[in-house]
Amino acid sequence: MSRKNKRAPWEEEEEIIWVSKTEMKRDMEALQALGEELVELKPNALAKVPLDEDLLDAIHDAQRFKNEARRRQLQYIGKLMRSIDPEPIQAALDKLRNKHAQVTAKLHKLENTRDELIEKGDAGIEAIVQEHPQADRQRLRQLVRQAKKEKAANKPAKAYREIFQYLKELLLEE
Repeated sequence: MSRKNKRAPWEEEEEIIWVSKTEMKRDMEALQALGEELVELKPNALAKVPLDEDLLDAIHDAQRFKNEARRRQLQYIGKLMRSIDPEPIQAALDKLRNKHAQVTAKLHKLENTRDELIEKGDAGIEAIVQEHPQADRQRLRQLVRQAKKEKAANKPAKAYREIFQYLKELLLEE
């Protein structure tokens, strides 16, 4: 008896992943949208994105074109992007988009540190000096005292803002 169409029991079957035409179209449109986002970037931001030579040339061309030529160029960029890995490009774009949020989060953290510093007094100053050895303990102590006096006397918060600026400088030195 011959076993032409039967597999031996020890042979593993390969798993075939079927992708629908709609899903392939959706993926291509996503790549084209990613390309369109690249075209909208300014030159200095575009330089931070890892792109190959052909794709970069196509993006520069699309930035010059208008109307129908631009639409066709965007389709061409989408076609070029199918042959490369979009993950590093997507990661770089996410990083560019999130830059503002990161800066805002750092500023909020500095504000909270300043408030804790004023509340805790010398204990807060010690924590800052432990974290940043280059910090001027005497200057911080003086600013904290002034900020407390200003708050008690309902005066403008000049020392309060100075503490923030000083903490910001300490953070930038790192």
